[in-house]
Amino acid sequence: MKIGLFYASSTCYTEMAAEKIQRQLGEELVELHNIANESLALTANYDVLIFGISTWDYGELQEDWESQWADVATLQLAGKIVALYGMGDQEGYADWFQDALGMLHEAIEHPEVARIGFWPNGDDYQFNASKALTPDNSQFVGLALDDEGQFERSDQRIEDWCDQLLNELESWAEQQ
Repeated sequence: MKIGLFYASSTCYTEMAAEKIQRQLGEELVELHNIANESLALTANYDVLIFGISTWDYGELQEDWESQWADVATLQLAGKIVALYGMGDQEGYADWFQDALGMLHEAIEHPEVARIGFWPNGDDYQFNASKALTPDNSQFVGLALDDEGQFERSDQRIEDWCDQLLNELESWAEQQ
């Protein structure tokens, strides 16, 4: 089973996270795709997908995601397993922390998509508002990283999240 990890990165933070996720899960398991150079149509080649997105300015999409946003709605994701991770700045943009992550979650919402990788909204996050939270505000809809204000926590968060993904994938496989 191969995992397709699709990301875009203007400042390299989202790309560095993608590379760390690939190393943690296994380079033989995860294939990276920078959507600045590759089409989202390649998602058709995978049963398991990870999408990496960053929030820009006041809750905006990163430019490569924005340029392919219309394609997101056309992706054939039924029957696939999808996990998300996002980059944001909870101090500088506290009212829009991880909004692009929430927007992507909403854009790919489909009853036949198995969603994994939700991440706890714990006391170690300090922000005012986010579109990336579950209705009860207890979890983000994917891994929430802040390499601006909490760079020192990113590696451990990625490691823990990857372990969580592997456990969730194993559970999902057992249920099938």
